[in-house]
Amino acid sequence: MTSDPDAYHELSAYTLTHGDVAFIHQHVVDAHAAQRADANTKRITLSFALAGLYLHVERQWSGRQVQLAHTKMARRKREWPVFQLPSNRGSMTAAHVMSHPAGPERDKAIDDWCASVWAAFRGNRAAVITLLEEYALA
Repeated sequence: MTSDPDAYHELSAYTLTHGDVAFIHQHVVDAHAAQRADANTKRITLSFALAGLYLHVERQWSGRQVQLAHTKMARRKREWPVFQLPSNRGSMTAAHVMSHPAGPERDKAIDDWCASVWAAFRGNRAAVITLLEEYALA
């Protein structure tokens, strides 16, 4: 099996060349950022990742819609919240996603990966919603 960092790069290349108007690449970026976050991760990175996962998994926003939400959030300088980092970051990884054939199966696996990572971070749900409400996005 391919290493997870290599799988993430392959998956990024796949989604960037996918030609998908929904821009599923955004979901890959968010799932990976949240799954790999640690104490040294910038707060804005995890804030955007968790906001994107919430909007996609719970509100069914497309990657393009999430990207626009991130743009709106980035316009205002602020102190970004601190989120709890769960020890378990989800049952799927980029390597799991890449094990699926390109096309609808892999695209569905991306959604499943996002759901897996979001479920792991679910303890932060209220804080993510509060953050998004500040931007009229929740």
